[in-house]
Amino acid sequence: MNWLMMERWSPYVVGIAIGVLSWFAFLLSNRPLGVSTAFARTAGMIERVFRGERVRDRPYYQRFAPEVGWGWMLMIGIIVGSFISASLSGAWGLRVIPQRWAEAFGTLTSVRLLVAFIGGVLMGIGARWANGCTSGHGISGALQLAVSGWIAAICFFAAGTGAAMLTYVVIAQ
Repeated sequence: MNWLMMERWSPYVVGIAIGVLSWFAFLLSNRPLGVSTAFARTAGMIERVFRGERVRDRPYYQRFAPEVGWGWMLMIGIIVGSFISASLSGAWGLRVIPQRWAEAFGTLTSVRLLVAFIGGVLMGIGARWANGCTSGHGISGALQLAVSGWIAAICFFAAGTGAAMLTYVVIAQ
């Protein structure tokens, strides 16, 4: 089981594993893989702490109840699984400034955290606007042979490549 301790796994093996996991998700729960709704539900749970049950009066939370469900547990599983994987490989560590970022933009923590926060907010808005995240559209949608899933996956790769080039080629120079 030395493969569990590898820092990087083959993208082909991981892709096949995600595909098989998707099959089991559909077989056992009749649900596609996806976690963006879990983040929205979490926001509702946090809001419920401050507003009480009135949060359920909002039309959005009538559709997506602020409660722990299947997707929420999947999100927790992704976090825990990532921690276990990083720990087993010896790659785990708290890094506020990744090496590539430091080389391109320096080591100022506040700038890195601000950019990461803005990026996270934009990703969250995009996921809600698109009614799903990369795993929901790109993996589950493509697995179901939905044209929208394939278009979304192509757009994710194109946008990611464009953003990386803009960030590290244009801005960093």
